Amino acid sequence: MTTTDTEDRIRRRDDEEADIYDEDGNVRGDFLALVGAAIADRDTLFLRQNVARLHESEIGDLLESIQPDQRLALVRLLGEDFDMTALTEVDEAIRREIVDQMPNEQIAAAIGELDSDDAVYILEDLDKEDREEILAQLPFTERVRLRRALDYPESSAGRRMQTEFVAVPPFWTVGQTIDYMRDEEDLPYSFSQIFVIDPTFKLLGAVDLDQILRTKRQTKIEQIMRETNHPVPAEMDQEEAAQLFEQYDLLSAAVVDENGRLVGVLTIDDVVDVIHEEADEDIKRLGGVGDEELSDNVLSTARSRFLWLLINLGTAMLSASVIGLFDASIEKMIALAVLMPIVASMGGNAGTQTMTVTVRALATRDLDIYNAGRIIRREAGVGILNGVIFATIMGAIAGTWFHDYQLGGVIAAAMIINLMAAALAGILLPLLLDKMGADPAIASSVFVTTVTDCTGFFAFLGIATWWFGI
Repeated sequence: MTTTDTEDRIRRRDDEEADIYDEDGNVRGDFLALVGAAIADRDTLFLRQNVARLHESEIGDLLESIQPDQRLALVRLLGEDFDMTALTEVDEAIRREIVDQMPNEQIAAAIGELDSDDAVYILEDLDKEDREEILAQLPFTERVRLRRALDYPESSAGRRMQTEFVAVPPFWTVGQTIDYMRDEEDLPYSFSQIFVIDPTFKLLGAVDLDQILRTKRQTKIEQIMRETNHPVPAEMDQEEAAQLFEQYDLLSAAVVDENGRLVGVLTIDDVVDVIHEEADEDIKRLGGVGDEELSDNVLSTARSRFLWLLINLGTAMLSASVIGLFDASIEKMIALAVLMPIVASMGGNAGTQTMTVTVRALATRDLDIYNAGRIIRREAGVGILNGVIFATIMGAIAGTWFHDYQLGGVIAAAMIINLMAAALAGILLPLLLDKMGADPAIASSVFVTTVTDCTGFFAFLGIATWWFGI
């Protein structure tokens, strides 16, 4: 690579738009080409001027867009200029791939520059031996903070919290507090409230920054502090903590241990990530795809999907056995074989609609014991209404198609029964699984489909066998 190559590459970059995204929100192909060429030529000048300056989320998108063999090369070429926070913005598989190839000394140096919540996010993916080696290289105070956060359960508020916060005693004045914030260097980069604690670090209250700015310097903090808005127990599940933020419109919340002592703060940016992750997780589980990422390879992706496909195979065989009970009827009346998938398919789709609404309502705590009865009655009513409407439509179609309006009546009756069963299964099965402590997002889909298939086949073929005497 020559100096001329670098200058030409930078000039081409300057001639383009500053935004690295195209109109569809994807990283622009020409920018990827320039970065790829710079990596191949080990052009660190271009990479530092055009990649290191990007926002952490943009670097994350870039890492996900370039070729796998270019990712580690990019990190190595940037060296100390690489923002480790970008690793919190990529798929877990990519994060592991990069971190596993980085020297522990480099990780430790970078971890020391991160906010504690971002540091924990990266450290929790490492092997215990590597994690301990990295922590041992950090200053004592930082090491204790990170170990304390890592000791909390995965997906808890304690794992998500930021251990850097501003806390003052109640007897300080507003003036003392302002001077402390101006002089103290070891404070969070940004914060919206100051917490009030006693000598044992027990949480007493909080003061918003706007209140500090509006109050005279000689006023005591205890005079203007308020009770902390909904402190979050460190052991609380992160999804429940996110629901507190949503319900009470919080920007940040104190995190306390089992003794009510302040151990950290949960901020809205972390909560937005939690909401996104939980929604993503529920959607994937409804489809039976586990925790797979787009960056996963063929083997790991196939492995994550295998179990639920195996379970689905078993339930499909159960549905086939129901059809086998009526093989003689199907042989005598071929129209039954043509029409029975319609009944099962309509029931499956109706059941999936109800199940999706129910699982999401359970996840957001909108559905509970107090309104479950009303929602069940509503879904049953929807099932009956849709059943009657589509039974009328399908009955007329089947009667005209096969010139047998008795057959139309049979499929109409079966469709009413199956759509009713689908509505009830779509709400009752997730409620039952939730009551048993199982995640309804994982198991509901297979079971609801099984119920609608078996009910649809049995109702249609059973009524036809009885009505036509075959």
